[in-house]
Amino acid sequence: MKWYQVAALAAPAQAALRFGCSTLSIQRLDPLVEPGKLPSAHVHQIVGGNAFNATMDEDPAQMADCTTCTFSEDFSNYWTAAMYFKHSNGSYKQVPIMQNAALPNGINGGMTIYYTQQDFFSNGNQKITAFPKGFRMVVGNPTTDSADTARDNVGLRFVCLQDKNTRFPELPDFPPRPCRGGIMTVHHFPACWNGKDVDSPNHQDHMYSTSRGAFQNAGPCPASHPVRMPQVAYETLWDTTQFNNMWPSDGSNPFFLSYDDNKGYGTHADYLFGWKDDSLQRAMDSNCMFNACENGRPLKSQGVQAMNRCQVKSKIQERLDGWLDHMPGMGM
Repeated sequence: MKWYQVAALAAPAQAALRFGCSTLSIQRLDPLVEPGKLPSAHVHQIVGGNAFNATMDEDPAQMADCTTCTFSEDFSNYWTAAMYFKHSNGSYKQVPIMQNAALPNGINGGMTIYYTQQDFFSNGNQKITAFPKGFRMVVGNPTTDSADTARDNVGLRFVCLQDKNTRFPELPDFPPRPCRGGIMTVHHFPACWNGKDVDSPNHQDHMYSTSRGAFQNAGPCPASHPVRMPQVAYETLWDTTQFNNMWPSDGSNPFFLSYDDNKGYGTHADYLFGWKDDSLQRAMDSNCMFNACENGRPLKSQGVQAMNRCQVKSKIQERLDGWLDHMPGMGM
């Protein structure tokens, strides 16, 4: 029995969200770190509401009219750096994204999103406060360049997949050899808020992490950041298998995150809140678990076709598909 199946059978099973979001867009936009810049420095893969744009200076729950996520009241945006394979001839190709095995069939790439409370099994015994309107945050830093710092960034990890159900071991950098089932990137955000700021200059200081890794029960929030919020996490599955027979003869890692990082130390992710009205708070106050939260119990949900139809056209006219002589934004 797989680990997530064991979790779902555990009693009591209480409020936690796990849902899929298909790909909204893959392009060079970053409204948090580089607001208004067209194009941003590197390529991101984005999911969520179709209000996504270069500035995001209005509430996406008011501006969007569709979302790529299972829950149709969630117009938030979630994004990470894209991944590329570098051929021995020096050319690059974008690595495609696979759907998670735990999600309905037919989802177009995208990510698995989690909003957990205490851990993977229970919501604990404290009030969980939903994010307020205008809230945003970033986890990780693309300038991180040391293995020690990467190891200390608990919750930012890579998994070498044997199949889509593999979850361990978690690595602080890219796997050192070809992975039979692909590579998963994992991003856990901090869940302790200072209670007053919806953002901060570096998009991180208003939050504090007490995570102990994976989906374990986090430590108590400090006095500086006393408000416990949902533990947001992303899982992205990359289909690296099509490149396994092209692995360099010297054994060096051929995969790069889109800001020219072939170590993975700087893996990072962005979150911009956009749930409609009080829908997220209602979910956090309920006792549903994963797909039991769908179909109005308490959240409205939609099918895979509706998720896949929601799209945002690229604002940047540049080639992203096929073999490229450089990663977009990383030209000579």
